[in-house]
Order: sequence, then C-alpha cells, then structure tokens
Amino acid sequence: MKRIASFSVNHDFLEKGMYVSRTDGDVITYDIRMKKPNGGDYLSDKEMHTFEHLFATYVRNSEFSGEIVYVGPMGCRTGFYFLTRDSLSRAQSLKLVQETMEFVLGFSGEIPGSKRQECGNYLEHDLPGAKAVAADMQKVLAAWSPEKMDYAQQDFSQGAV
Repeated sequence: MKRIASFSVNHDFLEKGMYVSRTDGDVITYDIRMKKPNGGDYLSDKEMHTFEHLFATYVRNSEFSGEIVYVGPMGCRTGFYFLTRDSLSRAQSLKLVQETMEFVLGFSGEIPGSKRQECGNYLEHDLPGAKAVAADMQKVLAAWSPEKMDYAQQDFSQGAV
C-alpha cells in the first residue's frame, strides 16, 4: 500500500497551525493542528465532540457552505481535518477557520445537533473545553498566513523547522 501524505510528515517537529495536507482533484484537505503531536496534551473526547458540532455548523452555514466537503476530528486527537473545494482559496479558508474560532468563543446555548435523536453520543459535550481550544487556536492563527500552510515550506518531512 502507498504511504499516505500525512504519515510522511515528521510529527516530532509539527507545530500547531493550519496546513494543506493534500489536494485530490478539486478537494483540498487542511490539517488544523490544535495540539502538538506526541506532546502529552490532547483534545479530550468531550471538547473535541463539541468543537466538531460547532465547527461543522458554522462553516456549513457560512457564505461558503457549498464549498465545504467535510469537517472531522483526527483520531490522534491533535486537531481536525477540514476539506473544501479548491474554488475556496487558502486565504478564504484561513479566514473561515479564524471566524470559526470567534464563533466558538462567543457561542452560548444548546450545542447544535446535541439532542439524543440528532447525535450518536449526545451526552459527551464540553462547551467550556471547546472554547478553551478555540481561544488557544485563535492566538496561533492570528499571525498565520497562506504562505505558512505548506508542510514542505516548513520542512517537517526532514525534521527541521
């Protein structure tokens, strides 16, 4: 089997941020890295679940809803995958993720899709935890730019930052 692109990135040197993981036809996969890999600090199941509901709700209700393919957590609990059509530029995708952090930080009330009939694990939510994750990522992404989104430019594959 072929080795997938994200397994070719040296995770010992990968930092928090937003990266282009791969491009498949007209779909761009972004790696939104919220925790340092293998750093001992991971997203909890509850905060990750809540963040997922809020992230997906926000971007699928944005002006770019037709360009959103998928939002989902990484199994390693260090971040999220965000898949968009390539008609959405890197700058627009970054801005949308930055706006998502603001949305999560300002959110109050019932988590969208958190009723028993709507969610397969409706009791597992943590809004304060999701807000803490958003606050941390908001700081990281404030100085981020499309130029920082390439793994190759960061040279993580070679182990140098």
